[in-house]
Amino acid sequence: MQAFEYNALPTRVVFGCGTISQVKEEVQALGASRAMVITTAQQQESGTQMLELLGEVGAGLYSGAAMHTPVSTTEDAMRHLSEIGADCLVAVGGGSTIGLAKAIALRTNLPQVAVPTTYAGSEATPILGETKDGIKTTQRGPKILPETIVYDVDLTLSLPANLTVTSGLNAIAHAVEGLYSREANPMISLLAEDGIRALVSALPRIIENPSDTDARSDALYGSWGCGVTLGVVGMALHHKLCHTLGGTFDLPHSETHSVILPHAMAYNAGSASEALV
Repeated sequence: MQAFEYNALPTRVVFGCGTISQVKEEVQALGASRAMVITTAQQQESGTQMLELLGEVGAGLYSGAAMHTPVSTTEDAMRHLSEIGADCLVAVGGGSTIGLAKAIALRTNLPQVAVPTTYAGSEATPILGETKDGIKTTQRGPKILPETIVYDVDLTLSLPANLTVTSGLNAIAHAVEGLYSREANPMISLLAEDGIRALVSALPRIIENPSDTDARSDALYGSWGCGVTLGVVGMALHHKLCHTLGGTFDLPHSETHSVILPHAMAYNAGSASEALV
């Protein structure tokens, strides 16, 4: 056995069906009492529903999250945060929404509850990519990592087939890079392999039957495992390429990952043949 280092990520995970009903108590467990809900414009209705579930703990809604986390959007959200006096962030959505919550948390150190609705996996990483003037930069740190993730399988049942596939491939890319990363270790490799296995098994079943709760559950579990992998070992060639292309040309995140993944794997195959078998 080769020498290695391993740092576990300190995030609480709540996983199941109907778990969205537990978000209020998770906010309160963080010592917060005024949560700002964050969504994209397309998921504003989901944000409104979350505010209703939060009741007196909900302080307001910001529905302006955007791809690649533009700094201008973060600054606008920060103004809204100050106006409503929020002391916690509840992000409902995919990578764009969760990325905005991370950007705010980095600047304020406010606690985060992430409620993913895709398989992006961003919620499981202490990594933030921000875009300014067409340039996307990446940073990582403990303030960026959400304190709590609430995975509700029911929220993924309406995810369209095309986004299901590209989002799943995006998650798989996290684990693939983890297997040949210089920071790889035996524990994270086990999780990476199981995350890939779960997603590869689940995606065809979801395409055949989008309402297959077991398949959706497997995919969501797989995305968590792949996300943790990225969070522990960091990013390599694939993600650096996708961040550069996405930030510069404003390309859709998961679709870009889906296109680049086989090429990045082929480029690394000669040096990481065991990991890519």
